[in-house]
Amino acid sequence: MSASAPSATSQTQQSLPGKATGVLLGIGLGGFVDGIVLHQILQWHHMVSHVDGLTPDTVRGLQVNTFADGLFHLLAWACVIAGSTLGVAAWQRGERAPSWRYHFGLVLAGWGIFNLVEGFVNHHLLGIHHVRDDLGAPLTWDLGFLAVSAALALGGLFLHRSGIALNSRPARVG
Repeated sequence: MSASAPSATSQTQQSLPGKATGVLLGIGLGGFVDGIVLHQILQWHHMVSHVDGLTPDTVRGLQVNTFADGLFHLLAWACVIAGSTLGVAAWQRGERAPSWRYHFGLVLAGWGIFNLVEGFVNHHLLGIHHVRDDLGAPLTWDLGFLAVSAALALGGLFLHRSGIALNSRPARVG
C-alpha cells in the first residue's frame, strides 16, 4: 500500500453519511413530542410553570407559559428544518442515504440526549419546571424522565452502531 492510498478504515469512514442530520431531527422531533404531549395534551407542565409568579393557574402566568412554549416549539422546528436541509444537501452532493438503523438510531439518540440536557438543566439546575408540576413531590418523575432519556439515547446509539456495518457495504446498483 502506498503512502497516498487511503486505508480501508478511512474509506469506510468516507462512505458513511454525516450524523448531524439524524441528531438534529431527533432533537427537534423530541422537542415536539415533549411540547405536544407533556405541555399541551397532558398539561403536566409548561416551560416556566415552576417559576414564582408565573404558574399557569393565573391568566398572566398562562400567557407567559404559552409564549415560552411557543419559543420552545420554534426552536424544535428550527432543528427539524436544519436536519432536513443537511440531509437534502448531502443527497444533492451525491452522498449515499443512510440505512434505517444508522439514521433512526441517531434520531433516537438525539431525542434522548436532548431530553437529558433539557431535563438536567430545566428540572434540576434551573428548576423552572418539572415533569409533573401538578404534584407536590416531582423529583421521582424528574429522575424517571432522566432514566428513560438515558435509555433512549443509549438504545439509539446501539441501533446507530448496528447500522454502521450496513452503511459500509457497497451500494446496490439497479
